[in-house]
This record gives sequence, C-alpha cells and structure tokens, in this order.
Amino acid sequence: MSAVVLGIVVLAATWAGGLWFRSLAVVIMLAVHYEFSTMANAPARAPLANAIGWLAVLATALFVLTSLPAMALAAIVIGACGAVFAGVKRGGGWWSATAVLYAGFSGLALAEIRGDSLSGLFAMLFIYAIVWTGDTMALFCGRALGGPKLAPRISPGKTWSGAVFGVAAGVGAGVGTALAVRQGGGATIPLVALALVVASVVGDLFESWVKRRFGAKDSGHLIPGHGGVMDRVDGLVFAAFAAFVLGNLLPLTDRAGVADELAARLLGL
Repeated sequence: MSAVVLGIVVLAATWAGGLWFRSLAVVIMLAVHYEFSTMANAPARAPLANAIGWLAVLATALFVLTSLPAMALAAIVIGACGAVFAGVKRGGGWWSATAVLYAGFSGLALAEIRGDSLSGLFAMLFIYAIVWTGDTMALFCGRALGGPKLAPRISPGKTWSGAVFGVAAGVGAGVGTALAVRQGGGATIPLVALALVVASVVGDLFESWVKRRFGAKDSGHLIPGHGGVMDRVDGLVFAAFAAFVLGNLLPLTDRAGVADELAARLLGL
C-alpha cells in the first residue's frame, strides 16, 4: 500500500509540475536531511552544526519553492561551510555538511529538471525510466544469477551480474523513452543514459555505505513497510544530480529556462 500511494503521488506531482513538483522535491529534501542527520547522530555530536544545517536546508526549501535556484545554491554552499566550521571541534561538522549537500542538491536538482514545461516532464520521465528499470532488473537478475559481489563490504546483497544487467536495462529504457518523446535518436542519448544509470548505482552504494558506517539497517522509518525516504530515492537523487550537471556541461542550446535547457541537452528536444 505504501508503494502504491507513493507511486501515485510521485507520478501525479511529476505530471502537474510547477509548484506541485517543487513541493514534492522539498518534502524529499527535508526528509532526506532529517534521516541523514539522525543516522549520523548530528544533533548530539555537533548541535550547532546540525542547527546551521537545518537553517540552510529550510532556506534552500524556500528558494526552491519560489524558483530561485541561484539563491538555493548559495544557501546550500554557505550552510555546508558553516556546518563544517561550527562542528570542527567535536568532529560532527563534516557529517552535518554532507547532509546539507546531499539533501540540498537532491531537492534543487529535481525541482530544476522538472520545472514548469513539457520538456521538463519528458526529462523527468527519462530519468525515472532509467533509474526504476535499472533498479528492478538489477534486483531480479542479481537474485537469479548470483555470482561475485559488487561491493561486499558496503552492500553484501549486490552482485556484478545484477549491476551489469541493471545498467544495460537502464540504458535501454532511457534510449526507448528518448525515442518515444522525440521520434528520433541521437549519439549522446545512450551515453547520457549510461552516465545516469551508473550515477544511480553509485547513489545506492553511497547510501548503503552511510548506513553501514553508522550501523543502521534502514535510513529511517518514515514510510510504513519500506523504511526511510533515503532508502527509496538514493539512486534517483544521484541520477537527478548527474543529469543536472550534465545538462549544464553539454553544448549550449538557444532555449530559455533551466528545465528547457536541461531537456534540450539531455534529449535533444
């Protein structure tokens, strides 16, 4: 039931775009920061750094909701730096800063990719197809085929066979989505899809490493029957951030607006 409800909410907000999706991005950002800082025991280890981190994330949320990405980026960077300096004596500042960067960039990237336009919708569907297909195939193929572990010290359940089939399926899903929305191919699309599905795998491993570092089975208990929000969006937020970076590194187009630019660069729209 949790999965059905979450799926409906996410897809409905993605379809609606605008303030609806920005609100979803903010909810994800706040939940991720809460779970990350709680796992790292930041409130007890470095209370001042944790407080600065929360102020930075709340400021970022406000700027994301009001479509001020430059201000949101400034709040993330300033907040992370402030958390480091505030917690340097007690050793918890780095984790508070990491929580700000991880949560803040996740929310900002998701909101800016979707934007208000139809191109932003296509870009998000492109990312969903890659991440969800890659995750699903990695799970089933890994269980069915077994074999050598991908990162036994970080996530003992993941195998190389699952990773390879997951990456291949993610690239295929990305190419298929791009062909469906633009009725044509492009040489960069498989490469972009490959970069995003690899980023998704890295995000999954990073979250597993954080949980193992602090001895947590789940990132939290906010989702009944599913653990924490980080457990559900670890691959998605890394893929979204990678798409945001790639969208700003690939050759410029003449489109106006961040979402249109990203979609134009990622999908050739």
